[in-house]
Amino acid sequence: MKVSVLGCGRWGSFIAWYLCNRGHEVYSWGPEDDYSYKVLKEKGKNEYVSLDPRICLTCDLKAAVEHAETIIISISSQGLRGFVKRILEFEVSQKNFVLCMKGIEVDTGSRLSEVLVQSGISPDRVAVWVGPGHIQAFTQGIPNCMVIDSANEELKRALADSFRSDLIRFYYGTDLIGTEIGAAAKNVMGIVAGALDGCGYVSLKGSLMSRGAREVARLIKAMGGNELSAYGLAHLGDYEATLFSEFSHNRKYGEMLVQGERFERLAEGVPTAAAMKKLGEKYGVELPITNAVYEICYGEDDGLSCRERCQRVLEKMFARDMKSEF
Repeated sequence: MKVSVLGCGRWGSFIAWYLCNRGHEVYSWGPEDDYSYKVLKEKGKNEYVSLDPRICLTCDLKAAVEHAETIIISISSQGLRGFVKRILEFEVSQKNFVLCMKGIEVDTGSRLSEVLVQSGISPDRVAVWVGPGHIQAFTQGIPNCMVIDSANEELKRALADSFRSDLIRFYYGTDLIGTEIGAAAKNVMGIVAGALDGCGYVSLKGSLMSRGAREVARLIKAMGGNELSAYGLAHLGDYEATLFSEFSHNRKYGEMLVQGERFERLAEGVPTAAAMKKLGEKYGVELPITNAVYEICYGEDDGLSCRERCQRVLEKMFARDMKSEF
């Protein structure tokens, strides 16, 4: 299969490496002035993978789009809508799109597949690739399971069957709403896990996994998805991998936040918390953990340190009215 991976950062570079090793003809695209692209161009590798000589590294978006039968996008979620406009300047009506990224558009509350469809791409041509696994583990040969989901049953099965290997076992997703919301929400919960680590409340992460999944399940159900999706690979599976991982950007962001330090890399859970808060209000779903992350990340300057603010938010959550678990 001819594949172009648009975005050559952490996940984009790994996907290009992985699919090339699966025998696909791969283009890896990045903007000419982008740091990730420059590193690959100048050094032939980054901190995660070496650039396989069979991969065509390019900053020519037209060439990358025209090459591909399947276009995989791996960029920051909030930049997707603007980026799709650039892609649609070319003929793409017969091309399939796979989103290997997690998030919810803050301004609209749209899932990322919805952003593509709203931009004019047929839903039958759109799939998502999510689930647990860290690049540092994959490149050491440590396998994991992931999910490919789509409104098009034939497309998701074809992609999963083509991309599977001894390194990644794919499952066919059965609930696009739940798959996308769960995958995005996992990053929000990852921030909480890091904050608990930073405060020394590691034992609370068990409760976080349980109550966080219930919270996300309620939102998925209200949006028309299957609440059981919250307990699948896209959310709880990925979430458990994140909670205890030294490699998770979102967990590290939360840990450094409460320690008064600045995390310089992308933490998708920050804008996702804002988007989920809006969705909770729209659908009338109580999201106490999500709202706590929002308060910590976006709250007004009250003179408290981040650690003190986290502890205050936790105290407020424990003071909530008693209720049944389910």
